[in-house]
Amino acid sequence: MKKIFLIAGLLFAGSLTLKAQQDAQYSQYMFNGIYINPAYAGYKEQLNAHSFYRSQWTGIRGAPRTFSVAVDAAVANDNVGLAFQVTSDKLGAQSTLGGYGSYAYRIRLNADGSSRLAFGISFGILQKSINTSELVTNDPETSMPAGVQRTLSPDARAGVYFSNDRFYAGFSVDNMITNYLKSGKYKLVPQSKMHYYLTAGVLLPLNEDFQLKPSFLLKDDLGGPTSLDWNTFILYKDIIWLGGSYRTRVNLYDKDYLQSKLAYSNSVVAAIELFPVPNMRVGYAYDITTGPLNGYSSGTHEVSVGYTFPGFKVRMANPRVF
Repeated sequence: MKKIFLIAGLLFAGSLTLKAQQDAQYSQYMFNGIYINPAYAGYKEQLNAHSFYRSQWTGIRGAPRTFSVAVDAAVANDNVGLAFQVTSDKLGAQSTLGGYGSYAYRIRLNADGSSRLAFGISFGILQKSINTSELVTNDPETSMPAGVQRTLSPDARAGVYFSNDRFYAGFSVDNMITNYLKSGKYKLVPQSKMHYYLTAGVLLPLNEDFQLKPSFLLKDDLGGPTSLDWNTFILYKDIIWLGGSYRTRVNLYDKDYLQSKLAYSNSVVAAIELFPVPNMRVGYAYDITTGPLNGYSSGTHEVSVGYTFPGFKVRMANPRVF
């Protein structure tokens, strides 16, 4: 087949260059870890619903659009976490739709349960598709399949998560099944790769009103560049989070197959999380592209809304802020 020029394909390649991941990018993952780690299920120890919408690289045709909804809760005296998540991601002609159910076993490490070590697993269904009518070729492609190519496959995720009143750390892996499944006759549908996530953060009291929360997220797929997010937020009186992130490439080990002049800097993120009424969280993040797409994109917008249902648990010994 002759070379296919695809706007979405260029964006996809750019995403591998800029953020090293095939998986959807998030900028507010630090406020609901279920998006990257199934062991986070039940952490808040209340019935919690969360959703977000992300419009990446606005102004560029075919740029990524992601929407996700997640619900989680703790049961069995808070020793078990349960979660359900649905995610839709579109990038040019390529679309991904997934649904996952998560189970986390949460081990108490102290008497009041404020310190726990959780092990989580997710199982779900992942549908990947590509609409060839949205492909643009530099020459007529008579042999290119017409219509929509679609694959449906099972998938799994796994993770471990530790947290107490002031510190958290987690490690997770996704695409554990789809990584090994072939697309069969649908050659144009991209195959998912396993992704690895390592994260940690700490809450530092500054005075009675302010707390500082630095954290990081390291992402790798053993193929593209390794990506690192440095995050810093300030919490004021349990009313507002204000801060940002810096996303960049790091060289943890030798990847001689990558381009020698690959850009390091990816983006700078400014974010705010508000608590307008009890039990509700509203967030907004704006990513400023600093890599090769700088000047072509108007930035990235991400909006999130979370709600903790009152009455599911009367009170908590310690508020869950991570």
